[in-house]
Amino acid sequence: MQNNKVLQLLGLATRAGKTVTGESLSVKAVQSQEAKVVIVASDASDNTKKLFRDKTSFYNVPMFELSDKEQLGKAVGKMTRASIVVIDDGFAQSIIKLLK
Repeated sequence: MQNNKVLQLLGLATRAGKTVTGESLSVKAVQSQEAKVVIVASDASDNTKKLFRDKTSFYNVPMFELSDKEQLGKAVGKMTRASIVVIDDGFAQSIIKLLK
């Protein structure tokens, strides 16, 4: 139930232009401190998970594992996505509240 609400919020944030997807763009958003929260698919590769764990802990950005690549992709209107970065405070706070 919580996951569905988070996925819906990710879809809304994407339509509002407040998300970044794709590994390299997501990492850049974290490094530029534009990222407010990072969502990584549970079935992402171990290397991808480690990359985002390291980057988010260094730059102090909350990170959560959620759903799978296919569902994350559907939420943002793409095929599959291993990571989604929310760059808006309002959407990020709502997502963090649901996931904690």
